Order: sequence, then C-alpha cells, then structure tokens
Amino acid sequence: MSWADELYRVYENNCNGGELLPVSHSTANAQIEITIDENGAFDSAKAIDKSDAVTVIPVTENSGSRSSGISPMPFADKLIYIAGDYKDYAVGKRSDNSEYFKAYISQLEQWKDSKFTHPAVKAVYNYVEKDCIIKDLVSCGVLKCDESTGKLTEDYKIAGIAQADSFVRFRVNYSDLEHENRTWKDKSLYDSFLQFNTSIMGNEQLCYATGKILPTTYKHPSKIRNSGDKAKLISANDESGFTYRGKFSNKEEAFAISYEFSQKMHNALKWLITKQGFSIDSLSVAVWASAMQPVPKIMSDLSACYMDEFPDDEFVADTESKHAELVEKMIFGYQKEYTHNSKVMIMGVDAATTGRLSVSMYSEMESSDFFNNIKSWHENTAWRRFDGKNNRSVFNDFSIYEIAGCAFGTEQGDRIECKKELLRETVVRLIPCVTEGRSFPVDIVRALCRKASNPLAYEKSYNHRIVLETACGMIRKYNSENGGITTMSYDPNETDRSYLYGCLLAIADAAENSAYEKEDKGKRLTNAKRYWNSFSNHPCRTWKVIEERLLPYMNKLAGAKKVYYDRLKQDIMGKMSLETFNDDSPLEPAYLLGYSHFTAEIYKSTTNENEEE
Repeated sequence: MSWADELYRVYENNCNGGELLPVSHSTANAQIEITIDENGAFDSAKAIDKSDAVTVIPVTENSGSRSSGISPMPFADKLIYIAGDYKDYAVGKRSDNSEYFKAYISQLEQWKDSKFTHPAVKAVYNYVEKDCIIKDLVSCGVLKCDESTGKLTEDYKIAGIAQADSFVRFRVNYSDLEHENRTWKDKSLYDSFLQFNTSIMGNEQLCYATGKILPTTYKHPSKIRNSGDKAKLISANDESGFTYRGKFSNKEEAFAISYEFSQKMHNALKWLITKQGFSIDSLSVAVWASAMQPVPKIMSDLSACYMDEFPDDEFVADTESKHAELVEKMIFGYQKEYTHNSKVMIMGVDAATTGRLSVSMYSEMESSDFFNNIKSWHENTAWRRFDGKNNRSVFNDFSIYEIAGCAFGTEQGDRIECKKELLRETVVRLIPCVTEGRSFPVDIVRALCRKASNPLAYEKSYNHRIVLETACGMIRKYNSENGGITTMSYDPNETDRSYLYGCLLAIADAAENSAYEKEDKGKRLTNAKRYWNSFSNHPCRTWKVIEERLLPYMNKLAGAKKVYYDRLKQDIMGKMSLETFNDDSPLEPAYLLGYSHFTAEIYKSTTNENEEE
C-alpha cells in the first residue's frame, strides 16, 4: 500500500505544525459548549454556531469507529453519554441512558485516576458526576422543555440537530490562567490522553506496514472526507460473508496494522483533503508533493491558476505565443521549489457504500514527469476563447469542470451544468489525462462534438459558443495524440474535406449575420445555425439548402461585402474536387475546427476593414 506509506510520511514530516490531528483524536460537530471552573462548578453554556462547530476530541479504539452499541468518547460526547439526569428529561426508546452514562463516567474516572491525568479531566469528572447537565442547560435556555410534561421538546433543534442528540464540548476556566481553557485546543490535554490510551492498549502483533511489533487495531477511523463521514477506508468486520475466505482463515492472518500507523495515515489524509483537496459529490481528491511544496490546481484552466496563484500577474494571453509563455512561467514558478527526487501524489477516495470508502484513483510520479504532463495539457488543450467579461478574444485552455459540463451537461439558465454523478465519473477519467499524460477519451470528444453540432439545444448563444470552444480544444488535444489538425488559427493550405466544409459553414453564418440590422447582429439565429446539425450529417445536401436561404441576405449586402463573401466561398469550394464536395457522408470533428478558425479569420478581416474606414 504505497499510498498508506506516503500518507504516513506526510504525518511524520508535518505533525509539529499544529494542523494535523493528534494520534487518538478525531473531530466532531459540537452543538453545545459548557463552561465550568477547575473544580467542576457550572458557569455558563451556549449553543454553538455551525461555523465554529468542528471540535477536536479524544477517541478510543472503539469510540473512534463507533456506529452502534455503547462506546463512549473519553471526554466530550453526546448528551446521552455525559448527562446523568438525561432519563429525567428525555423521551423515546433511549430515554433511559443508564448504561451509556455508566460506561462514560467509568472510562473518564479511569483516566482521572491514572498517572496521565489532567486538570481538565478532573474538572469535567467533578461536574458530570453531579448529574445536573440537562437541568443546567434548561435553566440557562440552551435546551427547551415542554411546559406540560417537563420533558425535552422533541421538535426543537440546535444547529439542525435534535436537542436530545446534541454533542457537548467543555471549556474549563482555570484560576492560574496558564492553561488553554478551550479543551478542544489544549495540546497538553492531547498529550495526556495519548499517553493514557497507549498505556491501556494491548494486542501487540507484527505491523505489516512498519515491520515492528506494536499494538494493532482492526477498528479504523471514519470521518475521512468530512466530520460527518461514516465510511471507512480499511475494514475487516465481515465475519459472516468472509471476504478473506480462500486465502486466510481469519482477519488476523489477512492483515495487521498498528494503531499508531492507522491513526497517522488516516489523519494525514483528512488533513490533505481539508487543506488542499476538493470534493465532487462523494468523491474527494487530494494532491500533494513529498515535501508539501505547492502544487498547481489540476482542475483549473490556466487563467484560473494565474488568478489564484499569481495575483500580481495579469492574465492576457492574446496570442498563441503569449499563452505558451504563461504556461512556461507558471510551471517554472512551481517547479523551482522542487528537488530532483521530489514526488507528487494524487489520491481520490469515494464511497462505494455508506460505510465503505474505496480508493478510486492513486498515482505517484516524479515531479519532473508531473510538471511535464501539466505543461503538455495546458499547451495542447488551448483554444481561442471569447472573454465576455472583458469583451476580448484570448487563448486559454479549459477546466475539467467545463469539459465535463459541456460534454454531459445541459443548459440551466445562464450556465451549463452536469449532474454530480456524471461529473464525478468524468473527473476520475480526466484527471489522469492531466497529471499522467494519458490519452484523451475518444467518447468524450464525440460527446462534445454532438453537443457543439446542435446549437438549437441552447437558448443562450454564448452557452453554445462555450461548448463549441471546448469541443475544439479537446479535438485539438485528441489530434495531438492521434494525428490531425492541431493549429489554433486558419490554415489556408489545409485540404481536409471536413475542415473545408466547416469553413463554408462559417462563411454562410457570418454573411447572413452581416446582413442583419444592427440590433439583430449576433442575436438572431442564422440559417447556418438552424441547419447546423443536419449539415454535420449531410453536408453536401444541406449546404444547398443553406446556400438557397442565404441568397436573399447576400443580395441585401453592399456590393463590396457581397463580393467579399462570394470570393471567400469560391476560394474554399475551389480547394475541394467535385467528388469530394459531393461526398454527403457525415463530417469528422475537424469541421468544427474549420468553422472556428474561419469565423476568427472573417472577424479579423472585417475588424481591420472597419479600422481602416
């Protein structure tokens, strides 16, 4: 399990920074905070805002993986565990919490009486054993009771959680002011529990990960993707289905991982996902370097990378060479932080079921290979794009979100959106194309071509333009791997049939739009766009229809413009033999490149003419 070794190294190299969870600790979303003094006297209580809810808590081997049964947390926990008077106020099946409270107070007492005790543990124990927590919370207005029954109101919630199920954390005010009163941030309390927990653990075996004889565990942490995540990455509790049957007679023979290794590896993964990962639906992905150097955002286009990472640089790639220069500059900006033996790891985890987490992707590579692949991706997927915000044409590539949305999404008002499930699956397929240099999937190219060939499916013309630009960029990427047209501007020497037919479509579109009144330009749907989809499947037959419908608009144009568009049309048709022109078979994706290239060529020509006038 190389990914486990790499995560363990991340923990060992970064555990002193204060950001990683300590061993034998996890997180929980707390809804209530109780303040007591060092002797255990109640001071106050409050409901916690969701923005401040995440709380670091000590956990035992059992409580850290609890899903059912009675497994109390050692310190902070839910009311059903810590409130001795819970049964006097609660209603429902679990209103009698005697066994829960007994297990909690007994475990807390064991820690209090050990040589690894802590002032906060003594204070909480002294307060909890008074059996007055619910009473205190009701008296200060944190919990609500029904006036007629005196029981907790069932429909009252705190931060979206039923009040009877609230999780409680403690603040301890000390007279000497030397200790951290927020117990969930007290490092001395972390150390105290770690020593206590280590002292009571047994079951020493050979750890398959480290090769040392250490206390092992078969109860591994959850809450990997977020504080509410119940799915586990490692599990061996299938003793009825016997997943390991055929090779091993029991789970101990199948594998053994030390508690310390499991805690550090899982905590490192949690930290990486929170610190520099991203999530889509149930998928969470983390990208990191061996020495935690900065890594580029693999999901973003080049302009987003510049805005996020190089805020002092204005991204204006108005030429192909400028785009290439910015790619080189960005890659160098990151790569200079790396040594020759640095590695980059990409790991994605996804929930196969509610309780099981799978490694949906993992790769590790030399940093030089990683950056070469990133550079190649940005260079080979770039295309001329319209920047609507600044009303200009730029050269830029595409984010994975854009590619997935344009290929498999639908128009939702002003945006194109993809269902989360499709987005997740597409991301898993495309990330290796970015980071490992894998071939671009041909089915995604075809999906983009189908969407770009149907402008009538979009109410907003700019949404179709975005799909068309994305399709062209990915066709160019696919061609760079498999042979074909890769230029980003019009090539007058190109004789490919599909490419030339795309140029004809661009001429018909531009000529008709040119004949519109000023207020209709760019807004009315041209016949070229109306018949676009049919044209892509039967170009020769459909071209005749488009040409007929174009004639009235051509006659409206001034003499010079009419001659201009006629000459363009004849020049393109002159590059095709009669046999090639009469071929009515469906066009290849290159026709979209021809359309995009020649549209830009016409725009450049007419802009120059207007400037001269």
